Amino acid sequence: MNPSESTSTASPSVILVGVDFGVPHFDGELEELGLLAQTAGYTVADRVSCKRRAPDPALFVGSGKADEIKLLAQSTGASEVLFDQALSPAQQRNLERHLGLPVNDRTLLILEIFAQRARSHEGKLQVELARLQYLSTRLVRRWSHLERQSGGIGMRGGPGEKQIELDRRLISDAIKRTKERLGKVKKQRATQRRQRERRDAFNISLVGYTNAGKSSLFNGLVKARTYAADQLFATLDTTTRQLYLGEAGRSVSLSDTVGFIRDLPHGLVDAFAATLQEAVDADLLLHVVDASNPAHPEQIASVMGVLKDIGADQIPQILVFNKLDAMDPATVPALPVDLMELDGQSVPRIYVSARSGQGFPELRGMLAERVMSQVGEAGDMGPYDQGSFEGIENT
Repeated sequence: MNPSESTSTASPSVILVGVDFGVPHFDGELEELGLLAQTAGYTVADRVSCKRRAPDPALFVGSGKADEIKLLAQSTGASEVLFDQALSPAQQRNLERHLGLPVNDRTLLILEIFAQRARSHEGKLQVELARLQYLSTRLVRRWSHLERQSGGIGMRGGPGEKQIELDRRLISDAIKRTKERLGKVKKQRATQRRQRERRDAFNISLVGYTNAGKSSLFNGLVKARTYAADQLFATLDTTTRQLYLGEAGRSVSLSDTVGFIRDLPHGLVDAFAATLQEAVDADLLLHVVDASNPAHPEQIASVMGVLKDIGADQIPQILVFNKLDAMDPATVPALPVDLMELDGQSVPRIYVSARSGQGFPELRGMLAERVMSQVGEAGDMGPYDQGSFEGIENT
């Protein structure tokens, strides 16, 4: 799979592989990796999972499991193998030689999806930067002409070595140019933010795990037509609209940001710094959670981890538990609004349905109250000031 090319013209079949190293969030059924593969345009031929104490240095899964994957690929006709964890360049190269098939990992799969979905100039630049940074560590396997390199210990100056140095320099130059272009975009965003600050704007950003329903919630609140679909990474580019809150008698700025995911490639976090800056500069975060997903506690932890990475973990939050209509009736809460412990702090939580609009009036009321409180007190509130939620018991 070349991350610079789309797979829209074909639907190759792939085998998914996951290794359980004892982490609490291991997805034994590889459901999320399967959704990522389908989003990128692949057909899942089969799934393989196993347990190990540590990755095999050469083949990640060990030679026995690699033989099993090879036989499975031959019997299913799979044309590629996708791993749920990040592979080192050496492991990737060794697996391809052992299996006789292209082998890629979760990182490249996410990059592929981002490359397909980015629409804005900024989004495309960010994806290109992450792609270049990823490929810069895999020069020895990404271009066929490098197979011509000769030499070994003690040999210098062969044509292959010169070509590798040329490719490194070309990629280094491309990374530098892309960073410079992104720097200009950041300056433009900073100018826009300063203009909003001069207008005494109150900025709210939607954050959350991918496919939690952020874009649907955004559309429902501001009556916009942002693309929303039941798939991972349906929205990549930040969209900002004005939301009028009648209870507060003023408008606020509402931004829909890219969805987060566990094990998000660090290159993407860095490359999307300009887009995620909307979250860093927000006065309030609406942390959208898929209440119908049993794994939502792990998803919340993943989002908080990324927020901490970008310096946005201390911004006031409201937890918006979305998809109330899809919840198991036995788990539907008695109260639509309560408090939840988050990183040792009590945070307001509200249950809504972006599909039906249930809970929207209460959410707008919470936003209006928070706007009037923070603007009126000129920043005297703490990161998780409860406002009028003090009488609500934690759950």
